[in-house]
Amino acid sequence: MSANPDFVYQPPLDPYLQIVYRDNDLVVLNKPSGLLTVPGRLPEHKDCLENRVARVLPSATIVHRLDMATSGIIIMALNKPAHVAISQQFEKRKTQKRYIARVFGHVKEEQGSVDQPLICDWPNRPKQMIDHERGKPSLTHYKVLSYGDNSTLVELTPITGRSHQLRVHMLSIGHPILGDRLYAYDEALAMATRLNLHAQMLSIHHPVSNKEMTFLADCPFK
Repeated sequence: MSANPDFVYQPPLDPYLQIVYRDNDLVVLNKPSGLLTVPGRLPEHKDCLENRVARVLPSATIVHRLDMATSGIIIMALNKPAHVAISQQFEKRKTQKRYIARVFGHVKEEQGSVDQPLICDWPNRPKQMIDHERGKPSLTHYKVLSYGDNSTLVELTPITGRSHQLRVHMLSIGHPILGDRLYAYDEALAMATRLNLHAQMLSIHHPVSNKEMTFLADCPFK
């Protein structure tokens, strides 16, 4: 947490656990902003989505993650074959993801793409940064949904799944996500009480039936 020296972990308790869908092979959850996906190193960072789910579904395992400050749809596997099958879909980019974000300023282009390679900013971890020599290829598509007072509601579609990709890519075009404690400058940070980034939609193929399934969670900010 070196990039956030004043950070105090206060995970939300209501709702404690929001299950969107469940069958014998997977469980889909709507993670609130402020809750870690997996436990941190410190004892006070043990409360997380993984541990909350384990209390009711002990076999559940993490397949992918959302940043602590990001809310929205996340999938966990309930058995080993399902874990392998879903993991491969993420690795081979066969999943479809859509995020909603409110960013600082008015985005001029109605839609566009950010194609900038990312790497960990090691002295300031967990922050990431653009690095054209050592960074991994990273691609995000964006589309303007509506304009507010010095802000824009956008739909973000990550093609790659790098850590903090959407946050750094929007910052790189001059439109940091509101409420971003890691990347937003003071004015953009002060415009929201939480990171305005929400995983609205995730589509996968069921690990057993191979049927395409799409899960949605309403955006908690507008």
